[in-house]
Parts: sequence; structure tokens; C-alpha cells
Amino acid sequence: MKKLDYQKLNTFIASDVIQPFYKIRLSRLTGVKLSDVIKRKNPYLFKAKNIETAGDLAKNILDAFLSSQEETIFGDLMENLAVNICRKVFSGKKAEEGKYRSVDLIFERDKKVYIVGIKSGPNWGNSDQVNTMKKNFIKAKKIIKAERGKIEIIAINGCMYGRDNQPHKPGYRKICGQPFWELISGDNDLYKKIIQPLDKEAKKRDETFKRLYAKKINEMTKDVVRLFYTKNDLDWNKIVDYVSKK
Repeated sequence: MKKLDYQKLNTFIASDVIQPFYKIRLSRLTGVKLSDVIKRKNPYLFKAKNIETAGDLAKNILDAFLSSQEETIFGDLMENLAVNICRKVFSGKKAEEGKYRSVDLIFERDKKVYIVGIKSGPNWGNSDQVNTMKKNFIKAKKIIKAERGKIEIIAINGCMYGRDNQPHKPGYRKICGQPFWELISGDNDLYKKIIQPLDKEAKKRDETFKRLYAKKINEMTKDVVRLFYTKNDLDWNKIVDYVSKK
């Protein structure tokens, strides 16, 4: 086990987590058009929220568009961070995609091999998806035993945030939040330490995002008025027709 270099960790978070996250956010924000995105959103939901102004409709549509993929994008970047941390401390390796399924990280700690499927939070899948993961863990164990011989292999469903009060599951363990970050790093407080560089780097880039966001809201508000206003009111028949009529 090696000690984690926190200065290098902070640099990695800045360059490989926050920078690409904001680059993707800005790219999506720059390219979005009301005429495209509204066709992929549920107009009945917006009506149920009693939206009455062009600005509110534009903001709701834009926010829904931006948030629809952000958790997945950020989750992938944080998974990469977790693998990088484990590589530095335990010489962990990212699992080969063609060789293993449902396994993202493999490492050895305390003379045990850990195979880890990384998820953002604890409520990530239905029963079919969980069963598929369990079957893939069994297959991964067979591959490793064939290569390594007699060694204890522990399957982990690791979640980057949240809690699970019953970590011992049939065939695997579910470890969420603080215990997950400790498992891959050996640091009990890592789950809190990574917040600091995230906060610092996000503040550097957020002003640029906010300026572009405000411009995009104004642009989309004008489009809402042009396309869907009748006598100074939102015409929901026009909105539904635009989204759904052949």
C-alpha cells in the first residue's frame, strides 16, 4: 500500500474531472436549440407544473435538457477518479471491457483480490440488472481463479455516494459512500477530502457557464414567444401540436 499524494490528486481532479465536465456542459449548452429539445420533453409535465410564462417554460426545458445526462457524465468521470486513486495506492487496474462485465476495477489488498463494479449511488438498477451483475461477478471470479489459483476474491458493488445498511448481499458486498472510498484508498476521510478540490475548481469555471446559461435562457424565451404565444399567453395547443402532431 502506497500513500496518496494529495497534491497530485487535486491536480487530477482539476484536469480530469472538473475541466472535462464543464467542457461537456458548455458544449451542450452552446449547441442546444428550443426547436430540437422541446420535441424530446413531456409537454404534459410542464403543464402540470402550471407554467404560465415564456421565461419559466424556457428555463424548465433547458434545465431538464442539461440535467438529463449530467449525472451519467459526471459519474463516468468520478469512476475514472476512483480507478486512478486505487492505481496509485494498491496498483489497481481498470477491468478489461472485453474480458469482464459489470466489473470496473480489480485490485489486491490484504492478500485478497477485490473485483468492483462502480456505480454513482445505491439506487442504480432494478432486480434484473442486479442479477446480471451477480452472474457477471461469478464469471469474473472463475477467470481470476483460473489465472491466480487459490486466492480469496471479494465482489463489491461500490457506490460513490449514499448508504446501505445491509452491505452483505448474496454473492457480493454493497459498499457505499465513505466505506467505498476507504476501500480503494486506505484513507478514512477521502470521501470528504475530494470535495475541497471539486469546490475550488468548479468556482473557477462556473461564472463562464452562468453567463452562457443566461444568454441561452433569453434566446429560448424569445423562441417560446415566437412559436407558442397567442394573445400574450402560452398556447398549450400549439405546444402539444409541435411536440406530438404528425
